[in-house]
Amino acid sequence: TLLDQFDQAFTLDSRTQTLLVARSMEAAKLVDAALQGQPKGYLEARHAVFLADIQRMPRLIAKMFAVPAMRDYSYRVMLDREGRVAPRYPGAVDKVLWLQLKDGRLMDQHEYATAAQLREALETSGP
Repeated sequence: TLLDQFDQAFTLDSRTQTLLVARSMEAAKLVDAALQGQPKGYLEARHAVFLADIQRMPRLIAKMFAVPAMRDYSYRVMLDREGRVAPRYPGAVDKVLWLQLKDGRLMDQHEYATAAQLREALETSGP
């Protein structure tokens, strides 16, 4: 169970099919760019969850600036503050890691280096 940018708890369950992991500000910006213009609930409709790995971010910066800025997003951001989830899955820091899940088990994974690639993948995984 992790908290989102509104301090609401969330636990991955069997309905979650895709976990998008951003390990850096650059990767998080790719997710944001891919989701620009999408309606609220876009990720949820695709059974996808966005996880931001913020364990290396200084706590004061996270609390005062980063997390409050995330509250303006039209999508939920699960915050991995303690490194409980993201480190389990190796991947490039500057890319978005796409983890394909089935009943909570990892089935496949991909990395996306551009917002366009990620947007296309999200579109093809549509509801």
